[in-house]
Amino acid sequence: MNRRLFAAALAVAAACASLPASADDLSYQGFVDSDKRIKCLYGYAASKTGDHAAALKIFNDCIERWNDVYSMIWLAQMYEAGSGVPRDLGKAAAMIRRGAEQPDGTAYVSLARYHWGVALWEGNGVERDPAQARLWLERAAAEGETDASDYLRQHLD
Repeated sequence: MNRRLFAAALAVAAACASLPASADDLSYQGFVDSDKRIKCLYGYAASKTGDHAAALKIFNDCIERWNDVYSMIWLAQMYEAGSGVPRDLGKAAAMIRRGAEQPDGTAYVSLARYHWGVALWEGNGVERDPAQARLWLERAAAEGETDASDYLRQHLD
């Protein structure tokens, strides 16, 4: 995943969250019940503005409808931090694993693979498994995930 594209998507979602809320503008509130996939990006804005209930609704719907990896990553982070949901490292790990196991070429899959490798290396919500961690991190690195390459160099080499 291109980091600049990811950062740009987040910046757009965050900027739109500051707009006045109504069903006909670009704020995340207009997308909570939408059937359009763009809503998945707005879950981030909802979460970052503190509307965790809206974020949870958006992410769960995006995962159910489209198996959306972006939503899996952010929902996992909500569970890891306990943001708007009870903190649950097991649920966070299960969600990030689900994202990591999506087919090659799926949007954000390399980022999920990186996070899954870190969870396995550090034992976050799962039993620590250095061998599997290395495999997932190497896979993410081979797909261009620079954070995975950095993590391998810093922790596993």
